[in-house]
Amino acid sequence: MKAVVYEAFSAPPHIMTVPDPTPEPHGVVVKVMATGVCRSDWHGWVGHDTDIQLPHVPGHELAGIVEAVGRDVTKWKVGDRVTVPFVGGCGACPECHSGNHQVCDRQFQPGFTHWGSFAQYVGLHQADINLVGLPESMDFTTAASLGCRFVTSFRAVIDQGKASAGQWVAVHGCGGVGLSAIMIANAVGANVVAIDISEDKLALARALGAVATVNASEVAEVAEAVIETTRGGAHVSLDALGHPTTCFNSIGNLRKRGKHVQVGLMLAENSTPAIPMSRVIANELEILGSHGMQAHRYDAMLELMRSGKLAPEKLIGRTITLEQSIDALMTMDRFEGTGVTVVTEF
Repeated sequence: MKAVVYEAFSAPPHIMTVPDPTPEPHGVVVKVMATGVCRSDWHGWVGHDTDIQLPHVPGHELAGIVEAVGRDVTKWKVGDRVTVPFVGGCGACPECHSGNHQVCDRQFQPGFTHWGSFAQYVGLHQADINLVGLPESMDFTTAASLGCRFVTSFRAVIDQGKASAGQWVAVHGCGGVGLSAIMIANAVGANVVAIDISEDKLALARALGAVATVNASEVAEVAEAVIETTRGGAHVSLDALGHPTTCFNSIGNLRKRGKHVQVGLMLAENSTPAIPMSRVIANELEILGSHGMQAHRYDAMLELMRSGKLAPEKLIGRTITLEQSIDALMTMDRFEGTGVTVVTEF
């Protein structure tokens, strides 16, 4: 099969012909019809993820058609249209038994623990608990855009942040994760204030439901600006970028007993950010992480999509070829363009 492969961290990947995957007894092989280009892939490429063994094929936001099925798989057959969370469970550890596959002790992550979806085919493990069937009405491009950013935002806003109608939700960073969070928070009736340094991204944030925006490149005290806008601070605030500054501001703009949800990855030199702990204590703030979403929670998200309250297709910025994904991957840290980039030609 054709695949994007890098043989050294931070070295330019290449299109190569590599062996087709074969399904594990508990897994399937999926023909990739679309795959997103995510900043998590960039983190892996530069060497921030210790799970990656070289040479490596990146890619974890995917949708496609089941091509081959392992002998122990009971729920899926060749030809099924599927997607998969970027964190898959083993099905046997205590976390999986409690339904929390997203923090599985022996988790499977395509594009990190194993070769991913910047390829014509990808092998997926523990298919019976990790795969999600796609509605016939959903195209593969939209489905691929769900895989990491959208589902991570759904869990962050709904399951972790527990945002509700009338609350204020602050979203720091209006990339794919942040824009997804804005749409989701708006869908449940929350009031969203979006923070970014790009007017183009803030404009898209307003189009997706943000009722207020803050341009962090023009405002000296971002947290104070959010507190003023929300008349007391956000009930729920997300760092959707993953940077010490956005993390600090997200905690700083909370009202008493508010929730900060860390969604953006904090790796390498950003892995131990300073936080205003005195404020956390005095105001009884909550600091929460959000790491993917279980396959069994997709139904709630898909129902909101069927009702028209969520329209992730509006987040798609451009579609590209597998060859173009190399440049898109290497330039992810420049935060160029708006919306989600999806590979649709292999």
